[in-house]
Amino acid sequence: MALISRRTLMAGASAAMLMPGAVLAAEPVKEIRIDWATYNPVSMVLKQKGLLEKEFAKDGITVTWVQSAGSNKALEFLNAGSIDFGSTAGSAALVAKINGNPIKSIYVYSRPEWTALVTGKDSKIAGVADLKGKRVAVTRGTDPHIFLVRALLGAGLTEKDITPVLLQHADGKTALIRGDVDAWAGLDPMMAQAEVEEGAKLFYRKADANTWGILNVREQFLKDNPEIVRRVLAVYEDARKYSLANYDELKKTFIGVTKLPDAVVDKQLKERTELTHSRIGTPQRDSILAAGIALQQAGVIDAKVDVKATLDALIDDQVPLPTN
Repeated sequence: MALISRRTLMAGASAAMLMPGAVLAAEPVKEIRIDWATYNPVSMVLKQKGLLEKEFAKDGITVTWVQSAGSNKALEFLNAGSIDFGSTAGSAALVAKINGNPIKSIYVYSRPEWTALVTGKDSKIAGVADLKGKRVAVTRGTDPHIFLVRALLGAGLTEKDITPVLLQHADGKTALIRGDVDAWAGLDPMMAQAEVEEGAKLFYRKADANTWGILNVREQFLKDNPEIVRRVLAVYEDARKYSLANYDELKKTFIGVTKLPDAVVDKQLKERTELTHSRIGTPQRDSILAAGIALQQAGVIDAKVDVKATLDALIDDQVPLPTN
């Protein structure tokens, strides 16, 4: 009877594990997959100094770095589960969340003016209204794309009034310089490079319409590993503070990766990147919400979507950061 009872108990336990809704312990983390990007200078310092590797070495956890060429790529990687943490613009994360990407926004790595509308040095384009009927290079699902849509809306135009040429950011810059397009929704450091080296003109700028640099995490990863996420953010915060206090080292790291000249790097990092924020608060929420409402007005986001509720679901500001 005792043997039968043990078998019955084991069978019952096995059945419970297979029942819908059964809670299983997450497997221990063996690898953290995180992106780095030239539009996120802090990520480059984090990677170059090996700070995450040092933090998690004692746990036997490896760190795998993946380059994101734009918010759209970071969001694709997050949605596919090929990275756990990804760098994007706040507005891009919001649109992705609306489209079903299971992510949480948890940290601010910069307040940038990383996008503007750009044209060639000899172009007669002087304002947004001049884009009507023109070919404009743009990377969908990124802050430059959202910036373009909002700029067009402000001029009484929509994307239907232009010919969008869908290219990744670096290819958009090349297309502009070659004359294959009339304008480009730019992104630093490529935008700064076009400005310094090719005489490209930033004919429409609006710093407040650049949404914040936001670090996102896969929702399931955060749910399963809140302490790991807390530790990643603590190390990220160390890298941000180091970058803020050591501009020469930040610049050296940036040049080492991008091979860009001093003038280009200074334009991006000194003139158009602020690293004094880390927590997602009211200014970040307001900026991202304004972008979402504008996109809804432009017809990019369905009128039935509750943008504010989606933003609330996107942001998780409860992961603690160091206070010192």
